[in-house]
This record gives sequence, C-alpha cells and structure tokens, in this order.
Amino acid sequence: MKESARGHRLGYTRVSSEDQNTARQLDGLTFDKVFTDKVSGGHAHRPHLTALLSHAREGDTVVVHSMDRLARSLDDLRALVNGLTGKGVRVEFIKEGLTFTGEDSAMSRLLLSVMWAFAEFERALIRERQREGIEAAKKAGVYKGRRKALTAAQISELRQRAQGGESKASLARDFSSGVAPCIAQ
Repeated sequence: MKESARGHRLGYTRVSSEDQNTARQLDGLTFDKVFTDKVSGGHAHRPHLTALLSHAREGDTVVVHSMDRLARSLDDLRALVNGLTGKGVRVEFIKEGLTFTGEDSAMSRLLLSVMWAFAEFERALIRERQREGIEAAKKAGVYKGRRKALTAAQISELRQRAQGGESKASLARDFSSGVAPCIAQ
C-alpha cells in the first residue's frame, strides 16, 4: 500500500449474513484497504468496523455504499461520522451522495438526519410489505413457514437425551442445528 499526501482510501462493506455478497456495494471503486463485516447491522459487535475505526488516520477517506451499511441508528451514525471526522477522516456515502469532513455546515448535518430518516422509513415500508405478503400467502395456503431443521424423530431423540442429562454442547454437535428451540420446549 502506498500512502499519498491525501491519505488512504478505505472502504467499508457490510452484509447481514455469511452467504450474502458485498460485491455491488463498492463496485468499480479503488481502495487501499476494504473492511468487510458479515453480520446484521443490529449487532453492536462488528469486528471489521472496529478495525476500520482503529486503522483510519487523519487525511484518510472512508467510503461506504450507504448509511445503513455503516450504522444501526441515527445516534450510531452521528457518533461514527463525528468520531471519524473528529480525527480528520473524510466520510463519503455513495448512495446518498454525501460527504462529511468535520467542517460541515448545519445543512450537511441536517441532510445526514433527513437521509437517515428516509432510510428508516424505507426499511419500515419493506418490512410492512413483507408482513402483508406473508399474511396473504398464509390465507391462500401457500406459506408454510420456515422448513424444520430436524425431523420429528430427531426432536424426540434430542428431548430424551436432554432430559437424560446430556450436555447441550454435546447435543449441538450431534444435531448441528435447530437444537435450542427443541430443548427449550
């Protein structure tokens, strides 16, 4: 990595699970280093975000596809942007077309809040449409819910072994998924 007079260009990407792909988030852009978390934005523990925050130095630019990839709430977004810009790090959001430097105007700070509000509103609408779609599918008899991780026979065996005192760790190794809901019943 070569350091220019302007600092490093650092990318941050996040997807909610291991099987999702971050390719579209910063597609076609060049970076000195990219930090990627594969964890829900609702989790406070995002190890690569923590690494990015430790790595970023004055003069660097942090580029993120969109605000919702970086933060979990408006307070979280403000804290992250203020923390970075307070260190002299420039923060760019591609989707929203916003850049923050720490010398931002009152209008820029207002735009940050307004754009976050629109993102939250959009997520709420998506969740509402999803719930409505599931309800309609249930009424039509086409929604069956999530596929069971274990068969009825496996659940029965699992419960018997748990009641017999076998450790949950041992059961989890043997059955690999779906253990906690079955043991709890």
